[in-house]
Amino acid sequence: MMRALTPATIGPPFANYSHAVEVPAGARLVFASGQLGLAEDATIPEDVGAQAELCFSAIRAILASAGMEPGDVVRINAFVTDRAHMKGYMEARDRFVATPPPASTLVIVSGFTRPEFKVEIEVVAARHD
Repeated sequence: MMRALTPATIGPPFANYSHAVEVPAGARLVFASGQLGLAEDATIPEDVGAQAELCFSAIRAILASAGMEPGDVVRINAFVTDRAHMKGYMEARDRFVATPPPASTLVIVSGFTRPEFKVEIEVVAARHD
């Protein structure tokens, strides 16, 4: 369905993502708002990896409600509050993404709505039925 684009004239991605992803005409699109590491019981784990797992769990539920799955994700935008959180986020992301991996951006930000949040993740998914 999606096609990863990595032109030979630029360097390869340095992590598990694609430089770009082509979506075929006629695909349904889902744009998921940023998800935070908030459990169903409203607890927030201290560990960034656990927060990222909760974000991806929420994204899985959103995708499922649209009849989609992680392999339909064409773009991930993620935000962490410190460089030290990159590793935990990336490990959770790598367990979530399919092959070929989606296009992806990771940005370090000063914070979120509540200081205990360390990561926020939003996605765009596409599926050609």
